Amino acid sequence: MTASFLEELEQAISKGTPDSRERALWHATDLLMVGRYTDEEVWVFGEVIGRLAAEIELAARAKLAAKLSRIDHAPGQLIDNLASHASIEVAGPVLRYSERVDVRTLVNTARTRDQQHLLAISKRRSVPEPVTDVLVVRGDRTVVRSVAGNEGAQFSEAGFLGLIKRSENDGILAEQTGLRRDIPRHLFQQLIAKASDETRKKLERERPEMIEAVDSTVAEVTAALHSKFGPASPRYFAAKKVLSSRHRLGELKESSIRDYAAAHKMEETIVGLTLLCSLPSDIVERALTGKSRELLLLLAKATEFSWETTMALLFLGAPEHRISGSELDALKGQFERLHVASSREVLAHYRARKTGIAAAGPKRPSAPLTPSTAPNAGASESSPAKEAAKFAK
Repeated sequence: MTASFLEELEQAISKGTPDSRERALWHATDLLMVGRYTDEEVWVFGEVIGRLAAEIELAARAKLAAKLSRIDHAPGQLIDNLASHASIEVAGPVLRYSERVDVRTLVNTARTRDQQHLLAISKRRSVPEPVTDVLVVRGDRTVVRSVAGNEGAQFSEAGFLGLIKRSENDGILAEQTGLRRDIPRHLFQQLIAKASDETRKKLERERPEMIEAVDSTVAEVTAALHSKFGPASPRYFAAKKVLSSRHRLGELKESSIRDYAAAHKMEETIVGLTLLCSLPSDIVERALTGKSRELLLLLAKATEFSWETTMALLFLGAPEHRISGSELDALKGQFERLHVASSREVLAHYRARKTGIAAAGPKRPSAPLTPSTAPNAGASESSPAKEAAKFAK
């Protein structure tokens, strides 16, 4: 019956006048808007309206899109076609308001259309992670600010890292990112490390609980270190003397750090990392002994250490040198998702804050963070990729 009906529709369209086709279009659209139908009936409506819409002018198609964008039972195939339209007058209302747009259509549109389409997507009531991942990369400043300020937008860790990177020269975006309630604490810490003093002061007023958490972590680490080693223990100075000599002779390598960590030699590990990575000792100490492991993972990734070396460092700083299997798997997954370049940039900003030297944009720090003998140097970076399996239909 459906096939017969659609065949009759084809004949009516081919023989009808433009006016009669447009009248039929609005009649079918009005029937769809006021009635309750089965999925099959909605599909038929989509075929009817879609074929009639192909025969109308752009202005009428934009009017149709505006009507259908507010209907929660609009035909999915028709909505996706309208959302993919090159004209923002047609696609805009659907991209911004319709809950029936397929996630894959949103992702594809965000990848291929212009900034007006991206801006409409950024203002949706809900924007899933696969879509925000694209918006953060392709969107201009207006789009990125819009999606960062959208409480209904969801961000992956890669998406948050993208926001942090793009906020380096954009105080408004940095503030919007820092004000998001879903930003993980370790990423908030990275944002603060890169933010200007003015932005930090604003976030101190608006997010005091996050600032206090970051500051208290630093205080706890410092207290723990002083309690364990003293402000400057003789063993630390002895280790520094020996390892400085090895470093000058080119004998200090990743394997040295792994051996020190495996032997639970904290002072030697701290000194070795400080020399090998050209980082201030307090950053290395915080990375090794802090409750949060993100900074250590960043340091290891920036230096292109292997997972075996990174794991030895994690066990060294863990309470009683123990880590559960599930926690270790989670840490490994987080380590593999990190990017070498972005990890280096974060550490460069930490170092710049410590030394008072301004970090120079996206360039690498002046002193190398990566030992030339790293076993996996040059390995390709991977970013976490999530396929959308749940649609809005």
